[in-house]
Amino acid sequence: MTLLERDKKVTWHPYTQMKLSPESIGIKNAEGVYLFSENGEQYIDAISSWWVNLHGHAHPYIARKISEQLNRLEHVIFAGFTHEPAIELAEKLLNILPGDMAKVFYSDNGSTAIEVALKMAHQYHQNKNEKKKTKVIAIEGAYHGDTFGAMSVSARNVFTAPFNSMLFDVDFIPFPSIEQEEISLAALEKLLKTGNISCFIAEPLLQGCAGMRTYSADVLEKMFLLCKKYDALIIADEVLTGFGRTGSLFACYQLKNAKPDIICLSKGLTGGTLPMGVTASTDEVFDAFLSDDAHKTLFHGHSFTANPIGCVAGLASLDLLLSEDCQKDIHRIVAKHKSQVERFAAYTNVKDVRHCGTIFTIEIDTGAESDYLSEGRDYFYKFFIERKILMRPLGNILYLLPPYCITDEELDFVYNAMEELLQTLLIK
Repeated sequence: MTLLERDKKVTWHPYTQMKLSPESIGIKNAEGVYLFSENGEQYIDAISSWWVNLHGHAHPYIARKISEQLNRLEHVIFAGFTHEPAIELAEKLLNILPGDMAKVFYSDNGSTAIEVALKMAHQYHQNKNEKKKTKVIAIEGAYHGDTFGAMSVSARNVFTAPFNSMLFDVDFIPFPSIEQEEISLAALEKLLKTGNISCFIAEPLLQGCAGMRTYSADVLEKMFLLCKKYDALIIADEVLTGFGRTGSLFACYQLKNAKPDIICLSKGLTGGTLPMGVTASTDEVFDAFLSDDAHKTLFHGHSFTANPIGCVAGLASLDLLLSEDCQKDIHRIVAKHKSQVERFAAYTNVKDVRHCGTIFTIEIDTGAESDYLSEGRDYFYKFFIERKILMRPLGNILYLLPPYCITDEELDFVYNAMEELLQTLLIK
């Protein structure tokens, strides 16, 4: 039996209508930017397997470090125990994170990192006897994950529709595009003035699932400063934007003075090898939980919190990320994306071309409102799969988000396929 035949009998895939979806492609192994199927075909992983893979698949350095750790300690409960990989990873992350991060709380993925942050922010005010501060502010179009707290602070859309009645109430401010910066800032301050805001959560500089929408560091800084003025905690969701994706090591590095109180990390944290989440906080947040009263404890945990193998993968990925070669690759990809803007902007069926660091985005004018479930999206996906490229368009949004090891020639291959699609649509 093939992998596909076996798969259809037993598995349920994410974000997939199993009755309507094309058949899954069985992958036997991978190396660098390439995925190798059981049929002997190879695909360029142009989206880093849902934005997680930084250094290419099956990286030998990360694999070796994981293998070595497996022979020492595979896992131990992290309540009442600790271990070297968790301590070392926390030390190294705190040394490079923006702001005044002082403590690391480990979880399993990006969504749980958000859940932890929301709990921290809410209980921070409760522990300080600021009982009024219970509301959260988010940005329209946000996506922060699929668990219930993360869904609550995300846009109400097709992803959340079956559960909207179960989500807690959140205030959303307009997306701060260039045209709406002042409107967005005014809406934020109006809400903050009520005095009942616990925290503000944002994907800094880039909203991923909303279509790789970008906004300026200047307006984000003004938002953060307003939150500081009104004593609302700031949660920076760097799950996607962290580890070099926006061109800087973390998106919040592009702010001049304002700093978040809590930062959430996942995806690239382990270089795409193992699931792990991090919620980092300042000492001010942490100290609100230090008490002789056990009721002020942060009651949150996961069975695999601070898994040593995951921590070692994170350490190995950081070694690679901070190397001179990797930093050169990031700058090379950023420059390459910039060089393509005019080429694609010239097409009459392109509404917008944008890039943010190593992420390159084309918004196609399909003559209809963008819809994640549109037929166009399915056509686009199939178009690239036929050309042996893995891309998962967000409705009418094409985006290229590659591992940092991708070569210029491989980038050109993907750009050319994107241009071929645009030309095909013009003919149609």
